[in-house]
Amino acid sequence: MSEVAGRRQLGFGLFTLAMIAAFIGLGVWQLERRVEKHALIAALTERLAAEPVPLPPPSEWGKLTPQRDEFRRVHFNATYASEPDAMVFSSGSAVRDDISGPGTWAFMPARLSGGETVVVNTGFVQNTMQDRTVQDRAVSRLVTAQPADLTGYIRFPEKAGMLTPAASPAKRLWFTRDPLEMSQVLGWGKVAPFYIDLEHPVPPGGVPLPGPLDVHLKDDHMQYAITWFALAGAVVIAFLVWLRGKRRAA
Repeated sequence: MSEVAGRRQLGFGLFTLAMIAAFIGLGVWQLERRVEKHALIAALTERLAAEPVPLPPPSEWGKLTPQRDEFRRVHFNATYASEPDAMVFSSGSAVRDDISGPGTWAFMPARLSGGETVVVNTGFVQNTMQDRTVQDRAVSRLVTAQPADLTGYIRFPEKAGMLTPAASPAKRLWFTRDPLEMSQVLGWGKVAPFYIDLEHPVPPGGVPLPGPLDVHLKDDHMQYAITWFALAGAVVIAFLVWLRGKRRAA
């Protein structure tokens, strides 16, 4: 074997080792992600099944985190403010089995007895995003100036993706659940750093329609791990076949 051929074999061998290490690393990463996903599923299942607890006081709002508090069931007393509502377009729901789109989620500010404002997703309105008539009529029934006992789930604002359409303030239409931006645009004032997905009460007529959440998280990590490990094995086999052919040729 010439020196040049030897260097080529060494280079190809090192490249093969790098590919094998990369594929095995990705497989191990998927297994680690599977463990994390199972822990998250267990935590969310526990939170959704738990009895609702009082909404944390405003002094603790800054300590709430999505990892620890997302989907936690809470109850509180609040009065819907006579302010412009916001609607978030939806083609369906990953957490509500009873919802199918198109439609909108009706977001409204609600005042606590201490004067603080919590944004509430009051429920789903079966409607197209171009027509506000149904939602305006439905939401107006909620503004009664009377406090109501509300039960729901703590949720945190979403971030818009690269392909997410921009909000349309003139239509009070959003495509992400971002109550902080809604508050700035619609003049709701300072609001809690989270919002509430309302579970009940259901208003007369059922519009907007709140309801219980049922979170379904995909768990494909084992399949992905097997795929990466299989690719690592295929690279090993391909390299051995190639090396055997080279030795025969020599």
